[in-house]
Amino acid sequence: MKRAFLILSLAGVLLSHMPGTAFAKKIQVVSTIGMISDIAGEVGGDRVEVRGLMGPGVDPHLYKATESDVNKLAKADIILYNGLNLEAKMERVFQQMRRSKKTVAVCENIAGSKLLDSINYPGHFDPHVWFDVTLWTAAVDEVTRTLIEFDPDGGEYYRQRADIYRERLAELHHYVTGRAGEVPPEQRVLITAHDAFRYFGRQYGFEVKGLQGMSTEAEAGTRDVIELANFIVARRIKAIFVESSVPERNIRAVQDAVRAQGWDVVVGGELFSDAMGNAGTVEGTYIGMVTHNIDTIVDALK
Repeated sequence: MKRAFLILSLAGVLLSHMPGTAFAKKIQVVSTIGMISDIAGEVGGDRVEVRGLMGPGVDPHLYKATESDVNKLAKADIILYNGLNLEAKMERVFQQMRRSKKTVAVCENIAGSKLLDSINYPGHFDPHVWFDVTLWTAAVDEVTRTLIEFDPDGGEYYRQRADIYRERLAELHHYVTGRAGEVPPEQRVLITAHDAFRYFGRQYGFEVKGLQGMSTEAEAGTRDVIELANFIVARRIKAIFVESSVPERNIRAVQDAVRAQGWDVVVGGELFSDAMGNAGTVEGTYIGMVTHNIDTIVDALK
């Protein structure tokens, strides 16, 4: 099952780079996180040129716009960002840009009943929507609507590409559900550096524990490390995970604290949370990133 889906993911990477219809002037799209860049590229195809601000390993919670970013945003036809307070330090920039060009928060129109409340910021929602594949299709809908509004002549082109991408996301959801089912329910405990995986946990049946809060702005202290270590020992958790966009020193501190109590917990691998992998790799796509995560989690916990 894993091998078959890996082939499917690789095919998606190849298809996204196949030559297609050339257009005289491509729509310039600037996006924040890689997961949104991926949607824009999949739906927009050869009619758009997508530039991402935040590359592999970049933490969007702490990211501040550089002079180069401001120049990119100024030249963009469309600006896409997640919203829900993910890019908190860039909100003022987006507000200014909204006055002069199409600037869209792709998750802001998701019904509040489908969103999880923020742990750190009362009155706000958890922004890590992409970890529920079924919910992330709402971002696909928003990007598609935005492109059609800006470029009505390409409407049918965008709709067809969006439909194909949604089919691939449905296959991804099926794959993640199947792999999650390989782990007994009592062993489905996911422990990571920060609380980015709550949507994943709700959709796929995992209990999720993050050392830091939902935002990496909240530093983990000694008490947090000890409390999490006590939980791991009490539950006999086999594996914990580091994240590509969060320094791993705190998770390593948890591992040391657990071992000091006589239980050996392994670091089961690196997960992609707030950023995807390198461009041109399977993990550099949304589907490849999610596939890598579920395979890493299940293989370690089993």
